[in-house]
Amino acid sequence: MPLSTSEMIPVRIDLGIHNMVPIRPDVNRRRFLKFLVASPLAGAFPAMSWQQQDGDIISDPKDALNVMDFEPAARRAIPPAHFGYMATGVDDDATLLANRAGFNQIQLRPRRMVDVSQADMHIELFGSRWETPIIIAPCGSQKAFHAQGEMATAGAARSRKTLQILSTVSTSPIEKVLEAAGQPIWFQLYATSRWDVTEKLVRHAEQAGCPVLALTVDLTVGRNTETGTRAKKLDSRQCSMCHPPGPQRSYARYPMFNGINTDGMYIYNSAMTWDFVHRLRQITKMKLVLKGIETHEDAQLCCEHGVDGIVISNHGGRAEESRRGTIECLPEVLDAVKGRIPVLIDGGFRRGTDVFKALAMGARAVCVGRPYLWGLGAFGQAGVERVLDILRGELDLVMRQCGTRSIAEIGPSYIKVRS
Repeated sequence: MPLSTSEMIPVRIDLGIHNMVPIRPDVNRRRFLKFLVASPLAGAFPAMSWQQQDGDIISDPKDALNVMDFEPAARRAIPPAHFGYMATGVDDDATLLANRAGFNQIQLRPRRMVDVSQADMHIELFGSRWETPIIIAPCGSQKAFHAQGEMATAGAARSRKTLQILSTVSTSPIEKVLEAAGQPIWFQLYATSRWDVTEKLVRHAEQAGCPVLALTVDLTVGRNTETGTRAKKLDSRQCSMCHPPGPQRSYARYPMFNGINTDGMYIYNSAMTWDFVHRLRQITKMKLVLKGIETHEDAQLCCEHGVDGIVISNHGGRAEESRRGTIECLPEVLDAVKGRIPVLIDGGFRRGTDVFKALAMGARAVCVGRPYLWGLGAFGQAGVERVLDILRGELDLVMRQCGTRSIAEIGPSYIKVRS
């Protein structure tokens, strides 16, 4: 039975869908999850059937018009539990949705009569030059999405000359990822509950050749990933290698923990304070970036404690249910930093215009997560490469449309934030 106008509420679902999808206010999470994991839109939403019928799902990365086109292809290729892990937010997934909604409050102010026959997108971070401000965000367990996992991602980073950040819980050895990338990569660190384990991880990353350590600070006490948990229940496969039985999670399957006694260790550190930052400083010469800063107060403390950079992040809407998009956090963090250290950002970036808006506000670079994972899950390295190509192409286009010929020329005058 069709929904009446009074029964519809606008909900933005981050599934590569451009339009607002009408959802009944009383729709429960189980129905939504089934829709998310397995169902094409055609049956429930006839007006949008042209977007989501199986025959319209891309079978070649070259057919993608935007990065959202990879999401249904990934959903079809990846096992339900693994796709649910990738797609989930926390609690009601409100922060996940807020990451996307925040960009709708920012308008562009294009300038005319400028020679924009070329655009230079290069940036410099900690003395290294990169051809694009788009960075591959860290994500663990990438072999859950594709057999080649982080190796395929590294191959794409190399071919597209893009900075990659490797997760502590990489399913490929850091040395092999560095070899495949053919260039420096950053290492993302989870501060485990045992300092001796953490110290070994840090020394391993430095000895491997990583120039920057990105300490995750937004996930210290676990999280409530309801959507991901419900997805597991829809997956009847035997997956003991991916989800070891018993209450104690095994870290032995992650190469970074090879040869380390992890008995009694937890991947998160709920006791982490600024003293932990000082201890890291004493054992490594790597640049230290804090990933997960969202407020003026913490950004100010980062500067006071000698942190080299910040990544504004809410773990892709997978930490706390703040209901604030990271793009909404950017102004207050920048105000606190006052240009003393570079500020990067992740969370909900899907378009070149999204990247442009963050750069115009003052971010130095943008980290992208789910889009490249969609490409990886659907097509391996070729999918990641196409995602990076699309984002870079869109950024190049909007830069020239707005009259900016370099990243340095992009500034606050090119945007307007709606009140």
